[in-house]
Amino acid sequence: MLAAALCAAAAAPAAEADAAAAPSPPSGLGPAFGTAFLDGYWRLHPDAAIAAGYYAVAAELEIPDAASRARLLQFLQAARMRLAAIPAAGLDAAGRTDRAVLDTQLASETWNLTKKRSWEWDPSLYNVAGGFYLLLNTPYAPLDDRLRTVLARLDKVPAYYAAAQANLRKPTREHTRLAIEQNAGALDVLGASLEQQIGHSGLSAEERGLFTQRLAAARAAISGYIDALKAREASGAAGARSFRLGRELYEQQFAFDIATGGTAEALYHRALAEKENLLAKMDVLADELWPKVFPDAPRPASRYQKIGTLIAKLSEQHVAPGEFFATVERDLPAFEKWIADHDLVELDATRPLQVRLTPVYERGISGASLDPPGPYDATATSYFNVDPIEERGPERAESFLREYNRWILPVLVMHEALPGHYVQLLHANKSPSLIKSLFGNGAMIEGWAVYSERMMMESGYGDDTAEQWLMYYKFNLRTVCNTILDYGVHVQGMSEAAARHLLVDEAFQTPEQAREKWHRVTVTSVQLTSYFAGYSAIYELRERLKRQYGPRFSLKRFHERFLAYGSAPVGVIEQMLGQDGL
Repeated sequence: MLAAALCAAAAAPAAEADAAAAPSPPSGLGPAFGTAFLDGYWRLHPDAAIAAGYYAVAAELEIPDAASRARLLQFLQAARMRLAAIPAAGLDAAGRTDRAVLDTQLASETWNLTKKRSWEWDPSLYNVAGGFYLLLNTPYAPLDDRLRTVLARLDKVPAYYAAAQANLRKPTREHTRLAIEQNAGALDVLGASLEQQIGHSGLSAEERGLFTQRLAAARAAISGYIDALKAREASGAAGARSFRLGRELYEQQFAFDIATGGTAEALYHRALAEKENLLAKMDVLADELWPKVFPDAPRPASRYQKIGTLIAKLSEQHVAPGEFFATVERDLPAFEKWIADHDLVELDATRPLQVRLTPVYERGISGASLDPPGPYDATATSYFNVDPIEERGPERAESFLREYNRWILPVLVMHEALPGHYVQLLHANKSPSLIKSLFGNGAMIEGWAVYSERMMMESGYGDDTAEQWLMYYKFNLRTVCNTILDYGVHVQGMSEAAARHLLVDEAFQTPEQAREKWHRVTVTSVQLTSYFAGYSAIYELRERLKRQYGPRFSLKRFHERFLAYGSAPVGVIEQMLGQDGL
């Protein structure tokens, strides 16, 4: 989702600038789904608009009450009716695919409001930090103007959290804990650094006084929400609903989020087969490496024990805790050079990428992530987020570092940055279709990041050693087991003990990684399947085109053409490639 907000007085010049900078035309669907539609959409999704770089509504903060949900539902239903009235036969390929992408987005939001209804049971949905953080740290306008926008937004924070508390009927224990942790990050966003910005600003004394009042009220509202959640947890009210989604809701969400045309159950069975395929490859490599690593030790008869023992020994080679962040930062230029030297995909040095510690309000989901700019403000900084290791304690930090050892840490950087998320999303922001860039398909986005790992390995990264391939297959096995885990937990009721067995004993992950993944599967659903679903679709598409074009096939041209259509589902991109060719 996407959103943003701005007060009317401060909005006009910024809105004009945004309109001039926005990609045009917005879609291939004609004026009915052009700028006017998106303007209306953003007014109902102001936080998402800010994330997309659309600041004309940045001073707004949508109060998540029943009236807001009713307005949104009415908008979504009316938009779907207008969309359905546009005959697909009368559109070109760009228009047809925009129509499909937008219809999926509108239907998904409608389903979330009316069927999944996570607004009743997921307290972590309610957090004001993201929009405020972006407004304070993105220089889309002078600081004083941005602070005035923040000031307008602050006025609505108490009502926002009052509505959030009123919405909760049967929150899960896991989402309650996540909300407590992440909303502590909201207090941090509205803390000392904001006060310093105000102190260095040109705001009037009256504005500074208003800031003092509204900041105090906003912080009190956030603290009140945290306290109310802690009280629910202490009383046992948190946990009234299971975090497990169940078969029916899971399949429905899978159809919207993954959009491959298949079912979650079918993907689960494909993942089981691919798990065996990867283990067979790892078994061969383990036989090759065993005499080198353990020259005097007998080889275990058990495949799992043999591979696991070998990986555990190799994983002792990792950076020191204090060097992890610096190593990620240092390795980025080397990845840029490799991609350029091997002519894999076009980069853009004008689009900044910065490594940072994950903001507190975003922690608690995964150990690393990428925050990209939106297509309305595409030249803003992309942030490669890395969770701080020192907070884990010595034992957990060592387990984490073994997981991201000397061979796997580079694969993580490939995935999150180069040539993974950072590269794909900067290309998406240049797409002529704003619809496809804004309403991205998670399977395509995560699938490209996983595919980029394979792309680098195929180009010879890591000197083509058995050690590098073994560790790559381990990381790829993690992708496959994400699907097995997610479906197993949410549909089949897999226990934590069974999940740990899968991850540690059969996928060779460290206890720390298994602990993180269990937490993640309890606070998300379906997203973990997007990696394998998207990767396998992209890889299969590439192989089909290689057979079709034969010696005329160009790997770089495939990558450039594939990325040119925004973050559309792989099936949609395949349609476009069928029309445009390579």
